[in-house]
Amino acid sequence: MSEAHKHLDKLMQELRRGTITIGALSQLHQAQYGYSLVTTLKEKGISVVPGTLYPLLRRLEKQGLLESKWDTNETRPRKYYLLSELGKEVLDLLLVEWQNMVTSMEYLIKERGEENGDH
Repeated sequence: MSEAHKHLDKLMQELRRGTITIGALSQLHQAQYGYSLVTTLKEKGISVVPGTLYPLLRRLEKQGLLESKWDTNETRPRKYYLLSELGKEVLDLLLVEWQNMVTSMEYLIKERGEENGDH
Protein backbone atom coordinates (compact mmCIF):
# COMPACT_ATOMS: atom_id res chain seq x y z
CA MET A 1 0.00 0.00 0.00
CA SER A 2 1.38 3.42 -0.94
CA GLU A 3 2.13 6.10 1.62
CA ALA A 4 -0.68 8.24 0.22
CA HIS A 5 -3.18 5.40 0.63
CA LYS A 6 -2.11 4.88 4.25
CA HIS A 7 -2.85 8.53 4.95
CA LEU A 8 -6.12 8.32 3.06
CA ASP A 9 -7.25 5.34 5.15
CA LYS A 10 -6.56 7.18 8.42
CA LEU A 11 -8.27 10.35 7.24
CA MET A 12 -11.30 8.42 5.98
CA GLN A 13 -11.65 6.74 9.39
CA GLU A 14 -11.77 10.15 11.04
CA LEU A 15 -14.27 11.44 8.52
CA ARG A 16 -16.51 8.38 8.87
CA ARG A 17 -16.80 8.74 12.66
CA GLY A 18 -18.85 11.91 12.42
CA THR A 19 -20.84 10.86 9.41
CA ILE A 20 -21.87 7.58 11.06
CA THR A 21 -23.31 9.55 13.99
CA ILE A 22 -25.33 11.77 11.65
CA GLY A 23 -26.37 8.76 9.58
CA ALA A 24 -27.53 6.78 12.61
CA LEU A 25 -29.47 9.68 14.12
CA SER A 26 -31.11 10.43 10.77
CA GLN A 27 -32.55 6.90 10.59
CA LEU A 28 -33.98 6.69 14.11
CA HIS A 29 -37.23 8.63 13.67
CA GLN A 30 -38.69 5.12 13.75
CA ALA A 31 -37.52 2.57 16.29
CA GLN A 32 -34.86 0.17 15.05
CA TYR A 33 -32.65 -2.41 16.70
CA GLY A 34 -28.91 -2.29 16.12
CA TYR A 35 -28.55 -4.82 13.33
CA SER A 36 -31.52 -3.42 11.40
CA LEU A 37 -29.82 -0.02 11.58
CA VAL A 38 -26.56 -1.52 10.27
CA THR A 39 -28.53 -2.96 7.34
CA THR A 40 -30.47 0.26 6.68
CA LEU A 41 -27.30 2.34 6.67
CA LYS A 42 -25.52 -0.14 4.39
CA GLU A 43 -28.42 -0.06 1.92
CA LYS A 44 -28.07 3.73 1.85
CA GLY A 45 -24.32 3.69 1.24
CA ILE A 46 -22.99 4.08 4.80
CA SER A 47 -21.00 1.01 5.78
CA VAL A 48 -20.68 0.47 9.52
CA VAL A 49 -19.80 -2.65 11.48
CA PRO A 50 -21.84 -3.63 14.55
CA GLY A 51 -18.74 -3.26 16.75
CA THR A 52 -18.70 0.43 15.87
CA LEU A 53 -22.44 1.06 15.90
CA TYR A 54 -23.43 -0.51 19.24
CA PRO A 55 -21.05 1.60 21.37
CA LEU A 56 -22.22 4.67 19.44
CA LEU A 57 -25.88 3.85 20.18
CA ARG A 58 -25.11 3.35 23.88
CA ARG A 59 -23.23 6.67 24.01
CA LEU A 60 -26.03 8.56 22.26
CA GLU A 61 -28.54 7.00 24.66
CA LYS A 62 -26.42 8.01 27.65
CA GLN A 63 -26.31 11.57 26.25
CA GLY A 64 -30.11 11.60 26.13
CA LEU A 65 -30.36 11.72 22.34
CA LEU A 66 -31.89 8.25 22.05
CA GLU A 67 -34.44 6.29 24.02
CA SER A 68 -34.44 2.52 24.05
CA LYS A 69 -36.87 -0.26 24.80
CA TRP A 70 -36.40 -4.02 24.95
CA ASP A 71 -38.72 -6.20 22.90
CA THR A 72 -38.81 -9.66 24.46
CA ASN A 73 -41.70 -10.98 22.35
CA GLU A 74 -39.38 -12.44 19.73
CA THR A 75 -37.33 -15.59 20.27
CA ARG A 76 -34.32 -13.30 20.61
CA PRO A 77 -34.78 -10.13 22.72
CA ARG A 78 -33.91 -6.95 20.85
CA LYS A 79 -33.18 -3.48 22.09
CA TYR A 80 -34.89 -0.86 19.94
CA TYR A 81 -33.57 2.69 19.70
CA LEU A 82 -35.54 5.83 18.87
CA LEU A 83 -34.70 9.53 18.77
CA SER A 84 -35.72 11.32 21.96
CA GLU A 85 -37.23 14.81 21.78
CA LEU A 86 -33.77 16.19 22.58
CA GLY A 87 -32.30 13.93 19.89
CA LYS A 88 -34.72 15.33 17.29
CA GLU A 89 -33.76 18.86 18.23
CA VAL A 90 -30.04 18.09 18.18
CA LEU A 91 -30.35 16.29 14.83
CA ASP A 92 -32.09 19.30 13.28
CA LEU A 93 -29.30 21.59 14.51
CA LEU A 94 -26.63 19.11 13.42
CA LEU A 95 -28.07 18.89 9.91
CA VAL A 96 -27.93 22.67 9.55
CA GLU A 97 -24.27 22.62 10.63
CA TRP A 98 -23.56 19.72 8.28
CA GLN A 99 -25.12 21.56 5.34
CA ASN A 100 -23.06 24.65 6.17
CA MET A 101 -19.88 22.55 6.19
CA VAL A 102 -20.80 20.89 2.89
CA THR A 103 -21.44 24.28 1.31
CA SER A 104 -18.11 25.63 2.62
CA MET A 105 -16.21 22.56 1.44
CA GLU A 106 -17.80 22.72 -2.01
CA TYR A 107 -16.69 26.36 -2.24
CA LEU A 108 -13.14 25.50 -1.16
CA ILE A 109 -12.91 22.60 -3.61
CA LYS A 110 -14.31 24.69 -6.46
CA GLU A 111 -11.87 27.47 -5.61
CA ARG A 112 -8.97 25.00 -5.64
CA GLY A 113 -10.06 23.68 -9.04
CA GLU A 114 -10.18 27.18 -10.48
CA GLU A 115 -6.68 27.91 -9.17
CA ASN A 116 -5.45 24.74 -10.89
CA GLY A 117 -7.11 25.73 -14.16
CA ASP A 118 -9.95 23.19 -13.85
CA HIS A 119 -13.46 24.29 -14.74
